[in-house]
Amino acid sequence: MKTMPNILLIYTGGTIGMIKDFETGALRNFNFDDLLKHIPELKLLDCTIETQSFESPIDSSNMNPSYWQDLASIIETRYDEVDGFVVLHGSDTMSYTASALSFMLENLAKPVIFTGSQLPIGDLRTDAKENLITSIQIAALQEKGKPKIAEVGLYFEYKLYRANRTTKINAEHFEAFASLNYPALAESGVHLSINEAALRIPNRRRKMKVYKSLESQILLVKMFPGLTIDIITHLFSSETIKGVVLETFGSGNMTNDPSFLEALRMLRKRNIPIINVTQCSGGSVSMGLYETSVALKKMGVISGKDITTEAAIAKLMYLLGQEVSMDSFKTLFETSLRGEMT
Repeated sequence: MKTMPNILLIYTGGTIGMIKDFETGALRNFNFDDLLKHIPELKLLDCTIETQSFESPIDSSNMNPSYWQDLASIIETRYDEVDGFVVLHGSDTMSYTASALSFMLENLAKPVIFTGSQLPIGDLRTDAKENLITSIQIAALQEKGKPKIAEVGLYFEYKLYRANRTTKINAEHFEAFASLNYPALAESGVHLSINEAALRIPNRRRKMKVYKSLESQILLVKMFPGLTIDIITHLFSSETIKGVVLETFGSGNMTNDPSFLEALRMLRKRNIPIINVTQCSGGSVSMGLYETSVALKKMGVISGKDITTEAAIAKLMYLLGQEVSMDSFKTLFETSLRGEMT
């Protein structure tokens, strides 16, 4: 007799898991053991659902790598017992967490689907129910007894994306996320349409490994006209910096003012990796295409290609946590490890 897929629903916090207190009118977290009372439609799904919640659910603005480690530990502990995971998370930092998990979970062969909502689950016009129901359906999808999706995904407003390709683009619309450099993995309409060509193909012979060591002593610097060398020098003088992500203009360009370039060279002399990502929502870094990026290429600045800022930060934390040698760091970063870059 065929058994139904078993899905573990993990609640970290966020708007999706809140209901309005009738007495105070304030939003509060509800008990996820009572999930079916709030969403009876879940009984109609062809899967069994278990729930687990962070001991103290958090607003996603308070998310940090220690919570990523907690989440990875939950998945590691339950990995052999369930067929897929759905992670409920606040939307503000969802792309960061989901990107980090994609690197922390190597040889993943089951779905880890992140979702959330813009309105609480108890709101009359909420987007929470559709996001949650379809995320569970996607996590439960199987083909020949194996999970159809075998990667970390992010589902929001009728689309499933590769998580480490996403960016939150809107704080008010239900369509809160975009993946401008990679197509959607699935779209939900009258039918659930899977983009087969876009899916990652797992090597199911390899055992899933979990990496929890992350280096968070890194700096993100967004270039803008008027940024002074005094500020840059002050930031770069910190002895604790282990890596830098530079958000540059267009295809990877920044001022070629000698003082700025010298500040970057000093970082490189300290063997601190510098990642070049574009400020543009879509497109790719192509150092050397314009004169203003030639010097960056010559000094060994690493090209983030078409990676998102969120994924670049997560990947930098991950690689630094693995204590990768500087000789191979550039090669590894510029290589797609989890489908995060083209």
